[in-house]
Amino acid sequence: MASITIPARAKAHPHLRPLNVLRDLSAVADLIEICFSSTMDSDGRQYLQDMRRAGKDNSFTRWANRAIETTSLPLSGYVWEENGRIVGNSSLIPFKHKKQRVYLIANIAVHPDFRRKGIARALTERSIEHAREKKVNDIWLHVRNDNPGAIDLYTQLGFVERACRTSWQAYTDPHAPTSVTDISVTGRNPSDWQAQLDWLSRLYPDALAWHRNWDFNPLKPGLWNWLYLLFVDMNVHQWTAVRKGTMEAALSWIPYGRGEALFAATGEGSDPAALTTLLLQARRDLAHSYSSIALEFPSGTFDEAISAAGFKSVRTLIWMQAT
Repeated sequence: MASITIPARAKAHPHLRPLNVLRDLSAVADLIEICFSSTMDSDGRQYLQDMRRAGKDNSFTRWANRAIETTSLPLSGYVWEENGRIVGNSSLIPFKHKKQRVYLIANIAVHPDFRRKGIARALTERSIEHAREKKVNDIWLHVRNDNPGAIDLYTQLGFVERACRTSWQAYTDPHAPTSVTDISVTGRNPSDWQAQLDWLSRLYPDALAWHRNWDFNPLKPGLWNWLYLLFVDMNVHQWTAVRKGTMEAALSWIPYGRGEALFAATGEGSDPAALTTLLLQARRDLAHSYSSIALEFPSGTFDEAISAAGFKSVRTLIWMQAT
């Protein structure tokens, strides 16, 4: 298949134009489904339904056209059009973190019949240029770890890996097995809070807080925090894995009502078996309230321990930042 020569200023290419939220959302949703249906989870399918619904809602699209630069929704970006058909897309999602603006480049998709023509590169370059025009230098994207072609492209464009994180899910089960180990499970001791917080801060880093908005305040010990949680009706669960009086790992359930709700805290020298033990405990203890539970965690050292607790990997994303 012949390649297309993309001019240095990709926005000048006749096939590349800004996304029009008044008419493009449904077509972009169709394209994303074609490109990613084989790896899409239930959240992704719901995302496409919402996008299609929004595309048919005139009041929403009129609002969206005005709110492009102020909302953390995929309402701006660029599309590649061939003969009136959208065959490429790149979404731009603005965030704010510590009073600084951040852009996430997302939904980079090219129809299978139009790949290897430089379209993904042109869309990504134009998205980067858009962010620079808005005086935003903090630009991110994420990509599945099983997409080496895309990873190579983004590396060529100056993005560097900042994190690699896996999303896990498991069904709860009151009869989940109990680990045979010398590790015991207890409630969280207030004296372990500082160590737990230090571990959480390393595993859920501030560098990604603009997107994830992790809040561990509900885990603080003390009467006032307990009264606050009681007042807002937030039922937090905390477990600690202890060996010979020393905390090996901690696990918390914070019912935010979105995405991951389990937060694991491990030290650099923690025994992976401690995390397995805690996750099995959570599957048993939460069975009366939830049918499934989720965890997002850095990929690597503890993958086997999480899998041993009955969790299945949903996806692994590499988070990359423009340099």
